[in-house]
Amino acid sequence: MIRFGGKLALALSLLLTALAFYGLIGFDRGGLDRELLADPYFYSVLRFSIKQAVLSALLSLLLAWPIARALHYCPGLPLRRSFLNLCILCFVMPTLVLITGLVALMGRSGLITPLLGSDWNLYGLNGILIAHVYLNLPFAVRVLLLALQHIPDSSWKLAAQLKLTPWQRLHSIEWPALQASLLQLFGFVFVLCFNSFAVVLALGGGPRATTLEVAIYQALKYDFNIPEALTLAWAQLLIAGSLFLLLTRLGGSHWLGVDTAARRWTPRATRMLPFHRLVYGAAWLALLLPILALLPGLLETDLARFDWRSILRPALVTLGLGLFSGLGALLSAYLMLAPVRAARLAGQTRRSMVLEWLSTHALVAPALVLSVGLYILLLPRLDLDRYGMLLVLLLNMAVVIPFAVQQLKPRLLQFDRQYDRLGRSLKLAPWQRLVIEWPFIRSACLSAFALVMLLAMGDVAIFSIFGTADWTTLPWLIYGYAGTYRIAEASVASLLLLLICALVVRLFERGREHA
Repeated sequence: MIRFGGKLALALSLLLTALAFYGLIGFDRGGLDRELLADPYFYSVLRFSIKQAVLSALLSLLLAWPIARALHYCPGLPLRRSFLNLCILCFVMPTLVLITGLVALMGRSGLITPLLGSDWNLYGLNGILIAHVYLNLPFAVRVLLLALQHIPDSSWKLAAQLKLTPWQRLHSIEWPALQASLLQLFGFVFVLCFNSFAVVLALGGGPRATTLEVAIYQALKYDFNIPEALTLAWAQLLIAGSLFLLLTRLGGSHWLGVDTAARRWTPRATRMLPFHRLVYGAAWLALLLPILALLPGLLETDLARFDWRSILRPALVTLGLGLFSGLGALLSAYLMLAPVRAARLAGQTRRSMVLEWLSTHALVAPALVLSVGLYILLLPRLDLDRYGMLLVLLLNMAVVIPFAVQQLKPRLLQFDRQYDRLGRSLKLAPWQRLVIEWPFIRSACLSAFALVMLLAMGDVAIFSIFGTADWTTLPWLIYGYAGTYRIAEASVASLLLLLICALVVRLFERGREHA
């Protein structure tokens, strides 16, 4: 029954993507713009898309490595748990909140702009890289820290007995443990940056800094050139999808796992302690500055006279959207992993890999293209003013499923390796197996739910197509405030959204601690 549900969930997810592309292809009998493939504009956009994604991924991993090592070697660092919670918050931070903070911090009239020199310009490649690193470095820190924590205690004890130098420990112990995660982590961050939309749209600064995602938006929004948009969308899907499939094949299966085991022994790093503390302090400062830059706008607002009712309803809509999208994505991810697990148990590695890629295909399918394709398809067939929010919920659930899949997969595969034979020998019914399985995967489920809920709460692209004024979300309200230069109101709404996200992070981190 669960396997059938998994196949059905996977089929519905693929059907949603197929319908979106059918909507684009079928509009006015439009097809691919083959002439675009010979246009220098196409290759300039493609080169910049790849360039900024590669640089963003490399910078995120290079900067995350020393931070992860500091957290690993110095478990007694002050506010360590708070820093890890801040990492989650930064990774899922709504993009518009970050952009508002970066502009207030390093824009033309930013707080620290005078310190950056007269030639400094936030708009362009500089701003894109800063925003992408800010969003992805905290995630990379947690993944690399998890990889270091998976190193057996016996390896560290042996290194201590042999009196290995820091370089020898790095070469013989750390690097082999990180190799399995680095490649797939790089691919994951690359795909996120390659599909970036709001960051490039807001901080690109012109046609020289245009990615495929933004070019798709421009072709649809300004030119309504469906063949060009479709050609760009297929190019993006094929490049990002092929790369992610390759990296999934080469990488390990545990890189987004959830570690619940307490470490019994910690390697000593007395000589490097000052350096680790310096790195840790710099990381705190870098992550907090864009958030603190929002405070001046808050201080300029008369909170006693502020119309709090104008943001209360959007806040509730945002919470509801995140809650239902998160629950739907978590259930769908669990069901989609059922055929993947069955293929793994049967030794069908290639089939398992294909099914896994299909379950995460939404990661490389542009959310904006999916939204516009479905909009074109459903416009003459459905009252979108009435059912628009239902489609916002459905699409948000679809695009965050890959994150839930990657969170649940390692724990479920570990359960199968340890208990599948026992479950088969006892001839347990599916519901009995689920009762036994739940305590084992509870912490992973809580972590996955928190992640996908927060990602859904920060949506802007999908809401811009199907959203209505009666059901405005907080990110869209912030976009409206910023677009009309109401920076003070935008700061208040941004800080409220950050507070909600922080409370969700804290709630589910505590749930994981007691799981």
